[in-house]
Amino acid sequence: MSVKRSVQTARSRRDLQKAGEAFRDASKLLNALPHPVLAIAPDGFVIEANAAAEAFFGISRSILLQQTLANLLPRDSVLLALVAQVKEKSSAITEYRVDLGVPRLGTEKLVDLFVTPVSDFDEGVVVMIQERAMAEKMDRQLTHRGAARSVSGMAAMLGHEIKNPLSGIRGAAQLLEIGANDSDRALTRLICTETDRIVKLVDRMEAFSDSRPLERESVNIHTILDHVKRIAQAGFARHIRFTENYDPSLPPVLGSRDQLIQIFLNLVKNAAEAVGEARDDGEIELSTAFRPGVRLKLPNSDISVNLPLQFCVRDNGPGVPPEIRQHLFEPFVTTKTSGSGLGLALVAKLIGDHGGTIECESQPRRTIFKVLMPMFAPLDGRSAKKT
Repeated sequence: MSVKRSVQTARSRRDLQKAGEAFRDASKLLNALPHPVLAIAPDGFVIEANAAAEAFFGISRSILLQQTLANLLPRDSVLLALVAQVKEKSSAITEYRVDLGVPRLGTEKLVDLFVTPVSDFDEGVVVMIQERAMAEKMDRQLTHRGAARSVSGMAAMLGHEIKNPLSGIRGAAQLLEIGANDSDRALTRLICTETDRIVKLVDRMEAFSDSRPLERESVNIHTILDHVKRIAQAGFARHIRFTENYDPSLPPVLGSRDQLIQIFLNLVKNAAEAVGEARDDGEIELSTAFRPGVRLKLPNSDISVNLPLQFCVRDNGPGVPPEIRQHLFEPFVTTKTSGSGLGLALVAKLIGDHGGTIECESQPRRTIFKVLMPMFAPLDGRSAKKT
């Protein structure tokens, strides 16, 4: 190796080391950012990553620092092409609404990409990733709540206009059954069975019209999830393996214990039905995490609420068909042949009543229902104690 090249190599290494130290000095600032940030060396290796990047790629910082950007992304990734352009032109590039694949998680995420060169070392870049999904998810929450209000009005009407006549029909069928022969008795029983089924459907819809004030208290979500798991394992999910990934320091949620049980029992039952009974590798994961920085603007108000508590139900079923994914929480939308399409709509309504939000991320063998909620705040204004 020539003396000139040796000097250049040494200088490059010094510059790279200096840049890495600069990023590490700024680690507190980087970790405060809600968006994933990666510093990429000229050879493509990650030399720094913030906490949001760890969550985005699903691996720890120490492992990220052993990877090249190419190892983290598909070969044809738009981000790799953008990094190459930035190195070539030495100018920043922004690309909006990019489907960024994350092979390790088996998912694609809709993001905005910001790639900029770093002057401290040649051909090094900084990448910031901003997920578009959250803003679009929040918009969909307003649609979900509007749909729930529509069902509320319909349910109130059905309760009065349908349930009362059905009671009369069922009573008449029971009277006819007394003097009917065997063949006619089968028809009267069919009438009773079908009227009962319709009444149950109307009863489920009436849950949308419950406008009573929500009685909230400080609730340990891990107690709720453990209770739901025991119910599931004793019945509809006895054939499925459960795993837990809990944050033990999570503060309590502000909510109704009974409704929280109803919410997560619905989600776990939905996950179990998605997995099916025929598989011997069915798995449901329950997880909790603290995710500061997520805020939801209340409808018809300038007030925004913090939603730092994240609760997830993940299953390894076949996934939600793409054509209904954005409408999954709307009434009467279902993938089940015998489903009413009200279960997830009611879940969205109850979570909305708690001031929270829910969204679904789905790929084959990896469907996640993610619930974000506010935490309990004592009346004296002090921070909630860790559970």
